[in-house]
Amino acid sequence: MKIRLPALVAACLFAALPAAAEEKLTVLLDWFINPDHGPLYVAQERGYFADAGLAVEFVPPADPNDPPKIVAAGKADLAVSYQPQLHMQAAAGLPLARIATLVATPLNTIVVLDDSPIRTIADLKGKRVGFSVAGLEDALLEGVLQPHGLTMDDIEKVNVNWSLSPSLIAGQVDAVIGAFRNFELNQMDIVGHPGRAFYLEEEGVPPYDELIVVAHKDTLDRPAYRAFIDGVERGVQYMVNHPDDAWKLFIAGDRKDLDDELNRRAWRDTLPRFALRPAALDRRRYERFADFVVERGLVESLPPVETYAVELQ
Repeated sequence: MKIRLPALVAACLFAALPAAAEEKLTVLLDWFINPDHGPLYVAQERGYFADAGLAVEFVPPADPNDPPKIVAAGKADLAVSYQPQLHMQAAAGLPLARIATLVATPLNTIVVLDDSPIRTIADLKGKRVGFSVAGLEDALLEGVLQPHGLTMDDIEKVNVNWSLSPSLIAGQVDAVIGAFRNFELNQMDIVGHPGRAFYLEEEGVPPYDELIVVAHKDTLDRPAYRAFIDGVERGVQYMVNHPDDAWKLFIAGDRKDLDDELNRRAWRDTLPRFALRPAALDRRRYERFADFVVERGLVESLPPVETYAVELQ
C-alpha cells in the first residue's frame, strides 16, 4: 500500500501526541456508599464517564451535613444532597443549584411495627414518635398530622439520635419518622421485627426528589457537568436493563463488603425510584415543595426556584 509522505508524517505526529487529559470531577456523596448511589458507580465501572473525558472521584463525607457547604465554598465540584435541604440552603443564601436528580421519589416514611395498633395517622394521637433531625422532620410530621386533625401537641416527640429501627423494636417509641423505605423496612424484616410504613407523599406532604446533585452557581457553565449527568443517565439505563449485572458492578473491587442481604434488598427496592432522566427538572414540583417549606415556617421566604434548580443544556 502506497502512502503519500505528508499523510505519513501527519500520522506519525498524531501518534506521538499525548492523549487528551481527562477532566477531573470530585463528587461528594451524602452518606456512606449504598445502593442509593448505584447509577454513579455503575456508570463509573461501565466507563461512561471516561468515554466523556471525565475522571470522576466519589468521596463519602465525614459529616453528612458538610458536602453542600464544601461545594458552596468552592472546595469540591459536585455533591449528592437532598431537595428538602436545598430549599433551606437557598433561603440561607448558599450559592448552590440543583443540576440533576438521582432518586426521584421521597424515601422518608413514618414507620410503625407491623403488629402495631396504629393503622392510620390519626392513631398517632398520644403516641411517642421518634425522630433524628429537628426542623425539617418537624415540618414533615406536621404536614402529615394536619390533614388528620392533629397538631404536634397531640404527640410526644422523642429524639432517638439516628437509632430509628432499634428504638422502635425496643418499644422506646411507637413510631419513627425519617426511616427510609428502602433500608429500615428491610432491616426490620431481616431481624424478625417487620415494620409498616406510612408514605409522606400519600399523607399530605408534596412529593419531592430525595437525592439530587448540586453544584456551585458560578460553575454551571462547565460542559463537564452535563457530560457527568449524561453518564449517570447511561448508568441508570444499564441498571434498569441489566439489574443483576449492574449489581455485580456495584459491589466490585473495594465495595465487596456491601454484598449482604440488606443491600441486596435495598438495591431491588431503590431501582424503580432512580430518575430515568436525571437532567430533567419539574419546576412546578419544586415550587410546590417551596410553598410547603414556607407555610410550615422553616424559612420566611424563598427566592425563585430557577435561581437554585436548573436544567443544564
